Amino acid sequence: MAGRLGRLAGLVLVAALGAASLVAGPAAAAPARPAGGTAAAPRVDDLGPASEVTSTGVAEPVGDLVYTATSGVSPVQVAAFDPAQHRVTTTIDLPTGAGTWAMAHVGTDLYVATYDPGDLYRIDTTTGTATKVANFGSFVWAIAAAPDGTIVAGTYPDAGVWSYDPATGQTRRYGAAVAGEQYVRSIAVTDTTIFAGVGAHAHLIAIDRTTGDRTDVLPAQYANRTFVATLALSGNTLAAGLSPTGTMLVFSLDDLAHPVEVQADAAEQYVTAITVHGDSIYLGTRPAGVLWRYDTASDTVTRLGSPYDGAYFNRIMVGADDAVTAELTSTFVDYDAGTGTFDGTDLTAAGLPPAPELAMQVTATDDRVLVSGKAGVQVHDLATGASHRTFLAGEAKTMTPVGGHVYLGVYTLARLFSIAPDGTELHKVGDVANEQTRPTDAVYDPAVGKLLVTTEADYGKYNGALACFDPRTGAVQVYRGVVPDQSVRSVAAAAGTAYLGSEIRNSLGTDPVVREATLSAFDLRRGAVRWQVTPVPGAGQITDLALWRGKLYGTTDTGTLFAFDPRTRAVLSTVDVGAGATLVTAGGQLYGATGERIFRVNGDGTTTTVLDDLAAETYGPPMLAAAPDGDSLYTVRHRNLIRLWL
Repeated sequence: MAGRLGRLAGLVLVAALGAASLVAGPAAAAPARPAGGTAAAPRVDDLGPASEVTSTGVAEPVGDLVYTATSGVSPVQVAAFDPAQHRVTTTIDLPTGAGTWAMAHVGTDLYVATYDPGDLYRIDTTTGTATKVANFGSFVWAIAAAPDGTIVAGTYPDAGVWSYDPATGQTRRYGAAVAGEQYVRSIAVTDTTIFAGVGAHAHLIAIDRTTGDRTDVLPAQYANRTFVATLALSGNTLAAGLSPTGTMLVFSLDDLAHPVEVQADAAEQYVTAITVHGDSIYLGTRPAGVLWRYDTASDTVTRLGSPYDGAYFNRIMVGADDAVTAELTSTFVDYDAGTGTFDGTDLTAAGLPPAPELAMQVTATDDRVLVSGKAGVQVHDLATGASHRTFLAGEAKTMTPVGGHVYLGVYTLARLFSIAPDGTELHKVGDVANEQTRPTDAVYDPAVGKLLVTTEADYGKYNGALACFDPRTGAVQVYRGVVPDQSVRSVAAAAGTAYLGSEIRNSLGTDPVVREATLSAFDLRRGAVRWQVTPVPGAGQITDLALWRGKLYGTTDTGTLFAFDPRTRAVLSTVDVGAGATLVTAGGQLYGATGERIFRVNGDGTTTTVLDDLAAETYGPPMLAAAPDGDSLYTVRHRNLIRLWL
């Protein structure tokens, strides 16, 4: 049957090699330098969509179908998946939103809540008609349907709780679940009470639907967790997943003060999905990507299996015959209890085609360009002009070629992977751990033979890190808090010294401790900071760093490009280039990129625009990479990958 992946071996193949389809760009770009282009009008090749993906993060069964929706692409597509036929039967475009994490249904009406903006749509599944019925701010994380049909939502960055009454069309705003918090990541609702799972400092708030009065029912011993990230309610049972310990609490609504603690595996950090089904509670955990069943009667946990390493369970659905189906990133899987294996259906092959997404990072080798995005890396072959995608259980926030490999710093969990330039041989090589989750920058220093990866701490945590990975031995040495009370945003290195640019925000869900970003010199051989300065007063982030002609250049969130002399520790020049620019060297020159233009840095610290009107649509810092021979640069215009010949 089309789109069917087969048993576990098939899923592992998808995880390692990605989608089989090839995407041809509008013009093949051979590695050889082409003719054409002038100093006034440089040669630019459009290589087609930078990154294309079918990425889903939500599912909701309605009748005989299961609905899911895309994220990170425009427009958002809501898809009806037929589990019996293993194919997508209908797709519906939403006119707003960058994606969705939230679905619920009332009868045959499907409700979908988006982010950027936080709109609520009602889809009549009998006709396929979508109608916007409410707005809940900028970002909806979760929705749930009350027994009376009211839709309740949890939002970011206000940690808000909202409701929409389909009978009256009225919206109610309950305000912040907890003052000072930013996230309501999970929602459950009864006839009388809303339960809101809060982060980045964990709370479980019970809100009276009539009065709005609220009580934190999370026992005090769990207050050191970051999130109540997942909630599931059935009958009298409420189950909650806590991060970053992978703990599940099982509450009785009659006695919220005494939940049962369930720890499926001490190595697991996140409970990504929970379904209560009679006396059984099914849960999916990460980082391993395992499906478990907890028996409430016997208080026992059984490991059912894993589709592939790092699988992210978005929704677990259990039928009347206890048959288990789960929605993962871009995939539906059926669990075979007899064999303990999974059959999978890839949604791309099933009829939900990939679309250009907001790309995250770019790097170049001699004959290929790699672009990262949600759950994968797009590999562009410069000789043929074609591209294909390699599946990755996470998001590559950094990509660094070293020898014949490209090393990836992957969010979440700050894991390190290696991949061949052609997209094969993907495998994990290390973990940063130390409560780090988001790689921010990376560089290789041949003087010490180490890949240096900077990171941001997990939600609600403090002190980022510098991780030093040795490709020869696989050893990872981590210096957490190397820049105290800040995250480490950027890194450049030479001759055994790493230059670290900080960000005053430690992590999402935290307030800054210090007021200005700093620049530090770290001795990689001694493992110690030699000096620290504040190069740009008022800057909260040193976005990028690059060494050029014996000087250190940096960019900031305030738009300043600064030139710095590491020997005298003096700032030599500053110029405004636009907030958060990215820097690379190519052909003996220093270049930078914002979302609008590419510029060359001149010897006196001024800049000259080389290419403008990029209007880049990316997720994260501006994307810029140099060809290894220095003859061209790669960046994104709109959502397409382009090559700028120098």
